[in-house]
Amino acid sequence: MSHQVIGYVRVSSQGQNTARQLSGIELDMEFVDKITGSTADREKLQQCIAYARKGDTVIVDSIDRLARNLRDLQDILTKLTTKGVIVKFVKENLVFTGNDDAMSTLMLQMMGAFAEFERTMIKSRQREGIDAAKKAGKHMGRPKKVTPELSLDVVRLSSEGKSIRAIAKEVDLGRSTVQRILGTKVSAQKTREVIW
Repeated sequence: MSHQVIGYVRVSSQGQNTARQLSGIELDMEFVDKITGSTADREKLQQCIAYARKGDTVIVDSIDRLARNLRDLQDILTKLTTKGVIVKFVKENLVFTGNDDAMSTLMLQMMGAFAEFERTMIKSRQREGIDAAKKAGKHMGRPKKVTPELSLDVVRLSSEGKSIRAIAKEVDLGRSTVQRILGTKVSAQKTREVIW
């Protein structure tokens, strides 16, 4: 059996495009995960590790696509290279065979540590941004729940001739929510008129 070139691709969410990773590289098999990289318990990654055989090459776009912390990175590489699988990272231009010299191991650890550090910094900046937005009075998280009282306020303001934009601002709801409330009330009113 000839050796295969296997691609592993990971994006963080369903909506992200996987086409940019490993484009132009001819692959015999490809495994794609659409999940956060903060866990090594990824279905397609585990299938990739199980599928790869001695002499195969697993190609990954970059280190942070394979793992988000150094421990997981080393564990995944060990699982593959002890089977005789070659692991190649395209962006970093690094290749690991399991017979790597001290310099290759050091490079791997440094790159993995940088990826982990960068992830920590991103999380820290996100937290700071959220805190700053809260201090500025911006609403964070899920939209406000529409209560019956709030719906009545929307209908009352509409009957006073206020625009949807003005109502949305006054009751602190999105325009589409205001439209939905008014649409529901209009439909209910029409139904009552037909019944009576």
